[in-house]
Amino acid sequence: MNRTAVNSLGIGACLLCSGCGRAPAIDVIGSFFPVWMVCLIISIVLTSLLRVFLLRRQLEPVVEPAALFYPSVVLLLSCLLWLIFFR
Repeated sequence: MNRTAVNSLGIGACLLCSGCGRAPAIDVIGSFFPVWMVCLIISIVLTSLLRVFLLRRQLEPVVEPAALFYPSVVLLLSCLLWLIFFR
């Protein structure tokens, strides 16, 4: 490899690693957890509560592809939590 290619690879690697410098994390009992993991856990709990609500109201058959609906709700809620609380 020539010198220009090696310099370009080195600069590219430095630029990619600079994005990891300020990763959002919260302190939970002395340990730092990534915020995306907290948002994901909360959204899974909220989606479970939504499922219980839909089952009690007998509305779950209305959401036909459940294998697509519930992961989409988890993704929606986790992104909303991220945007509301951490951006």
